[in-house]
Amino acid sequence: MASKEAVLSALEKAAPADLRLYYPDGGQEEFWKRAKASPDYEEALREIRGEGERLLGSPTPELTYNLFVIYVERGSRKEYESVYFERRRRLNTFAILSLLEPEREEWLGALRDTIWALCDEYTWCLPAHAWGTSSEIRRTIDLFSAETGFTLSEIDLLLGDRLPPLLRERIAEEAEARLFRPYLEAGPHHWEAVRTNWSAVCAGSIGAAALIALRDPDRLAAIVSKALGSMDCFLDGYGDDGGCLEGLGYWNYGFGYYVYFADLLRKRTNGAIDLFASDKVRRIAAFQQKSYLDGDLVANFSDSRPRIKAQLGLSHYLGSVYEEVELPPAELRAPYAEDHCSRWAHAFRNLIWFDPAKGGSEWAAADDYLPDAQWLVSRHRSGAGRFGFAAKGGHNAEPHNHNDVGHFIVTADGETFLADLGSGEYTKDYFGDGRYAYDCNGAQGHSVPIVDGALQAEGAESAAVVLEAYAGPEEDRLRIEMGSAYRVPNLKSLVRGFVWRKPEQGAPALELTDEFRFDGQPGSVEERFVSLLPPVLGEEGSVLVPGRNGRTLRIRYDADALAASVEERSFRDHSARETKWYAIRLAATRANNEAIFRLRFEFE
Repeated sequence: MASKEAVLSALEKAAPADLRLYYPDGGQEEFWKRAKASPDYEEALREIRGEGERLLGSPTPELTYNLFVIYVERGSRKEYESVYFERRRRLNTFAILSLLEPEREEWLGALRDTIWALCDEYTWCLPAHAWGTSSEIRRTIDLFSAETGFTLSEIDLLLGDRLPPLLRERIAEEAEARLFRPYLEAGPHHWEAVRTNWSAVCAGSIGAAALIALRDPDRLAAIVSKALGSMDCFLDGYGDDGGCLEGLGYWNYGFGYYVYFADLLRKRTNGAIDLFASDKVRRIAAFQQKSYLDGDLVANFSDSRPRIKAQLGLSHYLGSVYEEVELPPAELRAPYAEDHCSRWAHAFRNLIWFDPAKGGSEWAAADDYLPDAQWLVSRHRSGAGRFGFAAKGGHNAEPHNHNDVGHFIVTADGETFLADLGSGEYTKDYFGDGRYAYDCNGAQGHSVPIVDGALQAEGAESAAVVLEAYAGPEEDRLRIEMGSAYRVPNLKSLVRGFVWRKPEQGAPALELTDEFRFDGQPGSVEERFVSLLPPVLGEEGSVLVPGRNGRTLRIRYDADALAASVEERSFRDHSARETKWYAIRLAATRANNEAIFRLRFEFE
């Protein structure tokens, strides 16, 4: 962490906070004229205009007291948050359209009203993150209050004198009252030293807003040096392999805000403080390309969605900094309205950092093992089609943890056959004592065994020990000891082994071996595999998972040792949709003190 004096020294020679932070090769007006005339921006701008026309036809929704208290009374977040994020959607959309089409006064008029409405909000925090007395809430800084301050400060700089002086004064006053003063005077805040996305998003947003808005070098240096300490904590949450245990969605979020802050800091200090110079940051920047299995399907361990579109602005920026970063294909571009949280920093940089000359191609075949995360990820291509496999060791106290040591995913031709359910609907209980009753979080919703009736338990002591890990051209292997994940006194060892065989022409096949050793006879042992596709019991010794794309995954097992059944269940996904899923259950017909089960997963 750089000292306040070192930061102050760098900032004393700093470039001013002006439009050159965003448009180094020309002015703002020239950029938006080029974007408007370019076919490369056509689809994105059409989406934004469509949102603008929709939003012009409706009033700014109110954030009422009755909405605010729903979370504390019932634990539900969506009622308040849907209105909160719609207001941010209005802010982003009208700001971008005011830059794109300055001749249309209605965009600027709607932007002025939206800024005024946000400045009037009781708190910029979400109820899920701020509760207590009024003074306590006023001192709280969460992810979204920090983002709001960053957003308004940036819009103020970009629009400049096109915004009335009164609005600009209000933006400055609110950023001071809601961010800068409580950051310096009311801390330490709980997120300042955490090793998750919170430290990067909160501190990065506050630091970025300060770099844009503050003119007092001493005060700016105090905020920036403090933010740098949180950035160090954020990086500590990553292993040296660059893997994000929170999943790709939170890589986009947390590392994205690290990049946004680092970019502004490097420019303001003329390169004197360069957060991109670290080899660890270089490896983190390459995590995205190691996460994709096929198309937009990802290795969605933890609270990650199974399908994730790429933030092309962030991707292209990282590609310009690090030659190792592979660019996602253009068809993976995240649509403007896809982000239900309506993050300005993503949306704006998806335009100004997008480089039409950097058109990426389809992800190439790749096999990666991340030793710190204990993830094995394979993206395979052959004459038989496109295939993906991902498996993990890890432990059950990871950020956004799922009880999933030994869990795995199998995909083919854009479809997931054995799945990770991903993130569920966020509620109070989802992050509370009831977390592992949710199928998407508990071991019951993952492809891991149930031992003597017991599911995997949460906690850092529920940890895999890697016995073998190899990623190669013909096969990938991962073998782990995972018995500690179960609180079963007579379970002495549970070794799970994966072999992912990849012929040059045919379809790959997965061989899974589970070796159980007990001190005495166990009550029961059950293998369990998770699919979002309805499985079918086949002839003796096989279960079929028919896909919608014409492929079928066949699971072969020893019918003398295991008895198959299928259980239909459901969970509420991250968008609060009730979603069916299926547990393929293979129960041991005999419970012995030593048992080895060998299963084969092959495509037809």
